[in-house]
Amino acid sequence: MITFDKVIKKFPLGNIALEDISFTIEDKEFVFIVGPSGAGKTTILKLISRELTPNSGTIIVDEFDLSQKKFPQLEKLRRKIGIIFQDFKILIDKNVFENIALALEIFPLTKKKIKEEVKKSLSLVGLTNKEQLFPLQLSAGELQRVAIARAIVGNRKIILADEPTGNLDPKTSWEIMKIFKKIESEKTIIFATHNIDIVNSLKKRVIVLKKGKLVKDLRKGKYEI
Repeated sequence: MITFDKVIKKFPLGNIALEDISFTIEDKEFVFIVGPSGAGKTTILKLISRELTPNSGTIIVDEFDLSQKKFPQLEKLRRKIGIIFQDFKILIDKNVFENIALALEIFPLTKKKIKEEVKKSLSLVGLTNKEQLFPLQLSAGELQRVAIARAIVGNRKIILADEPTGNLDPKTSWEIMKIFKKIESEKTIIFATHNIDIVNSLKKRVIVLKKGKLVKDLRKGKYEI
């Protein structure tokens, strides 16, 4: 479970990224976060992964209180969370296998187990037999599949997706969404997006942000412009 309670996040120079945000996301729930650029979508994802910390309010992720000033359990938190980015963030000097295996460095796993986990995640995203290829040999859609495989490897339970279809054409975007459909029954997915068609077609919960404020929280909602 993920809970935000009256969370405020300010940046230097006084810019308020989030103002009095409260919501709860249940385990294995799929939630879209939508809103215009600068609404606070990415800030919420970064607070959940504790890349950022709130100025006030409380953030709870499972047993972890992320609003504590001192937080010695960051490694344990990161074992739960996989992150998918719009620009993939794949290392071009490493092959597909190496890119995914890097995400397992914080786990106490043997080389044999790492190989098994990487192969399992590649199979799930449809990239079996491409583990030795390098990023420059892959299409944009394949790169995003690698990014998803990296996010889910190690059986991570929370997936944070920040505009994962933003750099993809419509056909490839829907192919990527099929992967999310495969994993949605097993994981909590928080999906920040501008893609109106995807949000309106999937009819999941939609949290709407505007200028750092939560303006709507809709079950089976739509992307309302």
